[in-house]
This record gives sequence, structure tokens and C-alpha cells, in this order.
Amino acid sequence: IARESEQLIGSFNTQNLANTAWAFAALGTAAPRLFDAIAHASKQRIGSFKPQNLANTAWAFATLGIRAPQLFEAFAQASEKRLGSFKPQE
Repeated sequence: IARESEQLIGSFNTQNLANTAWAFAALGTAAPRLFDAIAHASKQRIGSFKPQNLANTAWAFATLGIRAPQLFEAFAQASEKRLGSFKPQE
């Protein structure tokens, strides 16, 4: 599944990226190449992420202990700009 997802990552929207990262983290399965691809694609689409997608993707990386400082910096900047639109559950 990870290899197939890596090949399709260019066609993923932000919800797909977040769901894929979340699913692997929920299973406790680190797939380094897949998460590198998710990080790269996420940075490119950062302006399109909904708050819940930001939160789920960040949670997935943190849960698996995957270091992605540039991605987390992009998440922080995107979140800061839209903080007023976040809901408590996000």
C-alpha cells in the first residue's frame, strides 16, 4: 500500500494526504519514503489544507516520530495565518 501510495501521491488532495498519513500512524507503521513524499506534497499544497487536515497530518508525523522540521514550520505558518478559523476539535 505504501509503494502504491507513493506512486499516486501527486494526484492526492490535502484530505488524501492527511488520511494516508493518519492511517499509517494509527497502525504504527512508519513508511519513510511515503512520509517523505507526503511531506513534500504537503508543503506544496499547504495553502489548501483545512485545519483538520493540518492537525491530522502533524499528529501522524509526531506519533511516528518522523522528523520533518520544514513541514512543521510550514504547518505553523499556515496555522498562524488562519488561527481564528480553527474550531476546538481541530
